Amino acid sequence: MSDNRPATSGPPPGAAQAPRPPLQTADRLLSLLQSFDRDRPEWGVSDVAKEFGLDKSVAQRLLAALAYRGFLVSDPRSRRYRLGPAVWDLARGWERDGGLAGLVMPVLQRLADESDASALFAVPDGIHLRCVAAADGVHGPLRVHGLAGELYPAHAGATSRAYFGMLPPEDRAALLYSRPMGRFGGRTLTDPAALEERFAEVRRVGYAYSEGEYDPETAALAAPVAVGRRAVGTLSVVGSHEALRSRRAGLVAPLLRSAADLGRLLTPRRPRTVRGGEAR
Repeated sequence: MSDNRPATSGPPPGAAQAPRPPLQTADRLLSLLQSFDRDRPEWGVSDVAKEFGLDKSVAQRLLAALAYRGFLVSDPRSRRYRLGPAVWDLARGWERDGGLAGLVMPVLQRLADESDASALFAVPDGIHLRCVAAADGVHGPLRVHGLAGELYPAHAGATSRAYFGMLPPEDRAALLYSRPMGRFGGRTLTDPAALEERFAEVRRVGYAYSEGEYDPETAALAAPVAVGRRAVGTLSVVGSHEALRSRRAGLVAPLLRSAADLGRLLTPRRPRTVRGGEAR
């Protein structure tokens, strides 16, 4: 008796298959969008075609689609593309609506529980670091009001110093030393040479410690949070001088471990592109 079932192509049942993106065109668009970064902020049609192994016509359509929705903008002279306002709008909405805070909160709470102190994550905001999220330790909140939204000046306190210490010296100088620096107490440093010594210490040991430089009643131990080789913020444990001073050495390891966890959490997945634009 003949088998009238239609012939099928492809691997036999049970054979292992390489994972493929569910929507190839969408995956190409997202992979292309992720290619715009600090190291390569501009792309042209030929660049995209060569990098992703595409025909120039396909590369042009992908770039045009992203530009149409505002994710890219095109320079009419160079015909090269940069990130557009839609990217900023999405990022702003994600943070404003609690996306970033919700992502980092489990790490903050674990560190707060482990350190018996408040833990906070802060990101750069001009010449300040701004607290995005905070978790209370076993002794309760550090302040009557929440820490989220607080600004920490670049020159005062470990939370800011752990970030600004990782910047290239010329970038740091342009941000800090071209304007007056306020004094918040007797321990606030405003001398550029003294500040540079503190910033150099961050790069040497990987963290910063301060007592009363910004808030006279508060001490902080902070580490930079890095995505790749670039600092994107800081993770801090904060408390009274007495609570942190005697336990400082023992808190360094869990702080650095948690900062590394945050860095991995904030690192976007960037699939390796292959010929034809598929991602793996």
